[in-house]
Amino acid sequence: MIDPQPSGELVVGGRPQARPATHTLESGRLAPPPLRTAARLSWSSIREWLIEAFLLVNGVAAIGIISLIFVFLFREGVRALWEVPISHFVGQVGEDPVSGRQVFRFLWQPISEPEKFSLVPLVLGSFLVAVPATLISTVFGVAVGIYLSEIAGVRTREILKPCVELLAGIPTVVLGFFCLVVVASLLQGALGTRYRLNAFVGALGVSLVIIPVIASLTEDALRAVPDDLREAAYGLGATHWQTISRVVLPAGVSGVTAAVILGFGRALGETMIVLMATGNGAVVTGNIFSTVRTMTSTIAAELGEVVQGSSHYYALFLVGALLFTITFALNLAAEIIVHRLRRKLRT
Repeated sequence: MIDPQPSGELVVGGRPQARPATHTLESGRLAPPPLRTAARLSWSSIREWLIEAFLLVNGVAAIGIISLIFVFLFREGVRALWEVPISHFVGQVGEDPVSGRQVFRFLWQPISEPEKFSLVPLVLGSFLVAVPATLISTVFGVAVGIYLSEIAGVRTREILKPCVELLAGIPTVVLGFFCLVVVASLLQGALGTRYRLNAFVGALGVSLVIIPVIASLTEDALRAVPDDLREAAYGLGATHWQTISRVVLPAGVSGVTAAVILGFGRALGETMIVLMATGNGAVVTGNIFSTVRTMTSTIAAELGEVVQGSSHYYALFLVGALLFTITFALNLAAEIIVHRLRRKLRT
């Protein structure tokens, strides 16, 4: 039994006990904490403020750097529209070397006379490499993501996931050289293609780069699906495969779609592999086994030797601005899809 005494002592079980120390003033108000505690609280607040300020500065710097890149590309690229008629970036009339007639041709020949700056073969070449690469990577990347998320055990996941992510760390110049020396010869011997270096060889090399991207993002999207949905499916008698195909995948389809879009953007931006493995022929074709030239390989191959301030110089920056716009739009679309997925899973 606790019995407070008039003297201020605290009596518990008949024995006087020392009253807990409290910092009080005579008026009954709490006294300020000791100086050491106040200093500790002050330093903790300063440290938190410094961390928040550091993160804010980094975020603003990232946005500022991207904005400056955007402004620089478009500032230089817009000048190409003053140097060259806009219609010439689509094509122009020229003599057909076979028939000798005047026809509308899509040619990228910036050092010819007259100069030809059609962007059509470059854009088509980029998509002719990126689309097959994305399709191949989607099949393998989504399969790997499903296995890591829904099937693999903890030990298997700890071994397999770093191996998949390690594939993304291989230098692209090494993959490009491998495609140039090994893959191109094997493919030509097996299929009898006319061109040893073609869009399909480049697509195979690019797919090795974006498989880890799609696999990792697919796994994250599927693991974000609430376990309640899986348990409800099992409670209704669904098998493991039925739960994956009819419950988990439909619930995480937005995240998987975002992974594929980001992989497609990564394929469009790849440089070294397509520069070494596609043949770099600026032709308008729909044949995947034909030589092609992409936007990235054009910039990498020509920008180092172009005369600064020339029409060719500004045209290359216009190509870069177009590529930047396409990849930025793809990344923005993927971010919107992921945001909708998170909002859907919260509700």
